[in-house]
Amino acid sequence: MVVDSGSDIVWVQCKPCSQCYPQSDPLFDPTISASFSGVSCSSAACDRLAAETSSTSNDSDRCRYEVSYGDGSYTKGTLALETLTFHESAVVHDVAIGCGHSNKGMFVGAAGLLGLGGGSMSFVGQLGGQAGGAFSYCLVSRRSGSGSGSGTLEFGRGAMPVGATWIPLVRNPRAPSFYYVGLSGLGVGGVRVPVPEDLFRLTELGDGGVVMDTGTAVTRLPGPAYAALRDAFVAQAGDLPRTGSGVSIFDTCYNLNGFVSVRVPTVSFYFSEGPVLTLPANNFLIPVDDGGTFCLAFAASASRLSIIGNVQQQGIQISFDGANGFAGFGPNVC
Repeated sequence: MVVDSGSDIVWVQCKPCSQCYPQSDPLFDPTISASFSGVSCSSAACDRLAAETSSTSNDSDRCRYEVSYGDGSYTKGTLALETLTFHESAVVHDVAIGCGHSNKGMFVGAAGLLGLGGGSMSFVGQLGGQAGGAFSYCLVSRRSGSGSGSGTLEFGRGAMPVGATWIPLVRNPRAPSFYYVGLSGLGVGGVRVPVPEDLFRLTELGDGGVVMDTGTAVTRLPGPAYAALRDAFVAQAGDLPRTGSGVSIFDTCYNLNGFVSVRVPTVSFYFSEGPVLTLPANNFLIPVDDGGTFCLAFAASASRLSIIGNVQQQGIQISFDGANGFAGFGPNVC
């Protein structure tokens, strides 16, 4: 399952499949599951789904759902209750899941998506009192190599680490699924970049703001903020050989073929309540081919919304305490 802190619905691809993307494991067949139970349109679960997604329909009294994601991916199917088992020991009964019969997107072989957003239909939302809206994770670095490290995902109040740096979550009633944080600025090489804090502010109408999202790869920033960060980085990394062009969404790339190691300026997030999160180099300068090309892993957003993506989160323990309204960084790494 893809772990997605930016959405709410838990779903898997299901037989019979009218349109499914290729996945690594066999398709889930609900007809051979003794714990699978369809959900009617009059059920409380269907009512909650309708309230959160506005995309349910009545089809022979089966609760149907349809969810689309920002990258154009989507899933359509029927809602059901099912028992979920984690690591063969942790069993959670009667979880409302989507049984996806028509699915499309860049899910790279995964069986579906584990929504961990702030809404009531997400996995942590459905756990309720058992988890207190709390979970913690550490995304193992893409560059760790197989067998050299493992990530973690823990649920419940007991997963909240002692010694973390905590910042308040910012509520957006128009987008309750998202975990917004207050960002006041950016830094390169320990120096704040001249970017107005207003660029990161969540407006009263629910526009803009900064979201932490495991389901987005690369951090997106409003155009002026990205340009200022990029220009500061380029100026401080002046000794590194630039490539003649960008790669995909990246416009700032370097040819590091033949280098054993390089020195690069640090990149930091300055949060509104004071804490500063300084990223390891692997979290902002990433390889894009086998020929030694590395790119600055940030991009301009098409809107005022900023998203701190999973490339920037990797290797750092991150915790969300939704019930009390806090996000935490550290103290552990992976």
